[in-house]
This record gives sequence, structure tokens and C-alpha cells, in this order.
Amino acid sequence: MQPSIIRILFYSLFIPFLVLEFCKAADRITSGESIRDGETLISKGKIFELGFFSPGGSKSTSRYLGIWYKKFPKIVVWIANREIPVTGSNGVLTISTDGNLVILNCMTNRVVWSSNSSATVQSSRAQILDSGNLVLRENSNTSFGSHIWQSFDFPSDTLLPGMKLGWNLTSDQNRYLTSWKDTSDPSPGDFTCRIDNLGLPQFVLRQGSEKKFRTGPWIGLRYSGTYSLRSPVLKFSFVSNSDELYQMFEFSSDSVLTRVTLKQPGVIQHSVLSEGNPDWTIMYTSPNNLCDNYGWCGANGICRINNNPICGCLEGFIPKSQRQWDVLDWSSGCARKMPLDCQKGEGFEKLKNVKLPDLLEFRLNEGMDLNQCEAECLKNCSCTAFANSDIRGGGTGCLNWFGDLIDIREFSEEGSELDIYIRMPASELEGEKTDTIDGIHINCFRNACSQLFDLAYEADEEKEDRRSSWEGRNITSDVKVICCSNSLCTPMTCIDNKFAFYVLH
Repeated sequence: MQPSIIRILFYSLFIPFLVLEFCKAADRITSGESIRDGETLISKGKIFELGFFSPGGSKSTSRYLGIWYKKFPKIVVWIANREIPVTGSNGVLTISTDGNLVILNCMTNRVVWSSNSSATVQSSRAQILDSGNLVLRENSNTSFGSHIWQSFDFPSDTLLPGMKLGWNLTSDQNRYLTSWKDTSDPSPGDFTCRIDNLGLPQFVLRQGSEKKFRTGPWIGLRYSGTYSLRSPVLKFSFVSNSDELYQMFEFSSDSVLTRVTLKQPGVIQHSVLSEGNPDWTIMYTSPNNLCDNYGWCGANGICRINNNPICGCLEGFIPKSQRQWDVLDWSSGCARKMPLDCQKGEGFEKLKNVKLPDLLEFRLNEGMDLNQCEAECLKNCSCTAFANSDIRGGGTGCLNWFGDLIDIREFSEEGSELDIYIRMPASELEGEKTDTIDGIHINCFRNACSQLFDLAYEADEEKEDRRSSWEGRNITSDVKVICCSNSLCTPMTCIDNKFAFYVLH
């Protein structure tokens, strides 16, 4: 057989296997291998791709190593060298002699970025997974779950299914999102969202050090300021133990792509792409309305999105600056009508369906019930409110707040299972006494007082007679008087610093 025929047979038999082997390895590199600018790794299911890019489709010479959706190359979900780009097409991703992933500038041979794992291994491999996670493993380790380093532990601005957002308490590592500076600059921007671990965990969006939005503290089943999304394909997890504190979401459907992104304007977006749909759909955004904005109604204010205006003061409080409130500037907040004096008779006003105030000055005791929590609050003259810290099992645990109450909002939906109790001076509580009409006890609150006034208005036909009858009128057998303090009733006419209303039998 002629040598040329032998060569043809060799190439026809063995080259396909070599190409197949290369294709199989297209999702990874091992020690001694590298990818240059213009080359990429593609996950096994062709969902994600890793390589060098310039952000925003710009013609900039700044190049970054990133991960993006294969079908949507403009949607970048992770970046390695956010703060130090490679100039020009000189970037190379390879594995160093100590087993770490490194980005080199091949012109200067300078290390631009490193995975910087503390583990030292002789030989390792890096692989891009269909989850969007770039994992670094020791070559001798065949366990799928083990790794030396993974990109999921170092998020950029995007949270993907299966990615943990929160704390590794053993290593004190905090995984959180950071926005881009702008659409053409992926370096860390002003906005971050992370889990604060102060007594009870809560998810907080900040611009620099300033809070812009928070979910409220975790209360056993959810955050106090959120409702759980019910979906047959979406699973939300919250884990808190001695080793870890994190939240995570997963999708059980392979036909759905989803991501949570922190945008530069300070907006968190949860986007979904269904199979066959060319466009991404936004499931939700946070903040979603004005009541989501941190402390929108000021100290001791409460935000009710369905009210007009949306801001009001807590019961027993009045605006600090009525002039500001008249022009819908609520930033000055509210102050007490009557100061707390820690005298006998002080009690609490129950407020239902709320996001709990921020944990600024507080005390947590997870072993108390609600009655013990109330007693504990009454012991301390500085305690301004209390609530259960966990809604499971009908409510357990105790939170006490001290000082001003910040960032409370009320939800219109019933069944939040969470109430807070605001401390009130004895003089305010005395105004909630009840009188009896035909054996019926009537609580004199604003709405009831207004209704009683309407009855009195209709009962008298002449205005002059009605006005004269209010002042010093003798109470006859067919009329009874109900008095309530001016903190609780709409003012109509004053007799001895109280408001009188008459009800006909």
C-alpha cells in the first residue's frame, strides 16, 4: 500500500476522534493549557460562554474576562478582572504552577488577576458549567461537588440560580452583588446589595453607606417586608446555622433561564426567559414603589401605599414639621404628642400587617413569648415597641426597639401574620375608654366618632338650634353623650377640652 494512502486512512480514522476529544474539552482547561483573547470556553449544554470582551459593545481597548449567555452575548453575568482590565487583545487565561487561575498580559507577562486560592495543588482544571459557575478543581479529585475555587463565591452584579448570597461564617466571607459603574464600565459601582447579619438577618440595598431599600428582618418563613413568591418551578431557600447564612433561589425547569441583576440606578431586577421566547421578562423590581424607599416617611412615620398622601404618623405621634408635611416632604418624620414618662398605666397600640422597623437600637431574645416580650419592654423606659421575632408556630421570640422607629410600611394584604406593638403613654390610652349605649360598648376611634357626629348632624334640623344645643345642653333620657380625647377624634366642638357627640336612642 502506498504511503499516501496510508496517511489518508490514518487521518480519516483518527482525526474525527481528535476533533471529538477537543469538542468534549471545550468547556475546560487544565494545567499547561490556556485561552487567548478571541478564544472561548462553552458549557456542555451551550448555555454559557467564557472569554474576553469589551463591555457595552464599545470599541474600547479595555478587555475583561467574563461569562455571558451563549445566545445573549451582551448579557454578562460575571467578570473576573473588574478593576484591572487588560489593554488590547493581550489577555491570556491560564493555570499557574500553584494551581490557581490567572489572567496574564502576554506582552508584559504581568499577572492581571488571580483566583488566589489558599489551596496549593500540583495540577488542576477549570471548567465552565451550565449553571454559569466557573469551578477550579484538583485534577486528581473526581468528586463533582468539591472545588478549590468557584466564581459563584465572588459575584459581580448578577445572582444566578444555585448561587448563594450571604455569609460563609467559617471563613467570614460575604457574597454580595455590586453594580457596574455604568454600561461601559464594569468596575464596582456605588450600589451594593447584601445580607446584614445583625441579630436578625435582612437584605439591604445601599448606595455607598446609605440605605436605599431593605426587606425587613427574617422572621422564620420570610422577610417581614416581603411575601414569598409561589411558583411550581421557583424554589427559594434561606439557610442560617453556625457555618453559613445565605439565601438562594433555584429553578426546576430546564426550559427557563432566570437571573437577578443589580442595575446601576439602584434597582434589583429579576428577569426570566422562557423557551421559545426571544425576549426577557421582568418578574419584579425592587424598590417597586415609594413605600419601598428606605425611611420614606421619616422617623416614627408609616407608609401606606394605597393612602393619599401615602405617609402618616404612628398612633400617638404628630408631624415634627407640619409645614414640610403640607408640601408632602415627610423626611422630618414624627414626634410624640405626649412624652413617655414610664408611669403606671402605659401600654401598647397594636399595628397589624407591617414591615418591622429597622434594627438600629434593638434587643433580641429568641426564648421569650409575646407576653414576656411585653413585660420586658415595660421594664425599660427607653423601649418604644416590641414584636415577635419569628412567626412560626403562632409566634415566638422577642424584639424590643429603643429610640425612633424607622422604615415602617403597612401592607394592604391581610395575613402577614406579623404585628408590632407601639408603646403609648397612659394619657393616650385613657382616651380609648368605652361608653355604653343600650348595653353596647363603643370604642371611640376616629371613624366611629365621625359616624356619631353625622348622626348628631342629621338629628337637629336648624343649625342655630344645633349649635346652641351642643353647649351646655341638658342630657335627657333620649340622648347620651360619648366623650373622647382629642388625640383620637376629629375635632368638632369643645366642651371642657373634650369633644361631645350625641346619639339618639
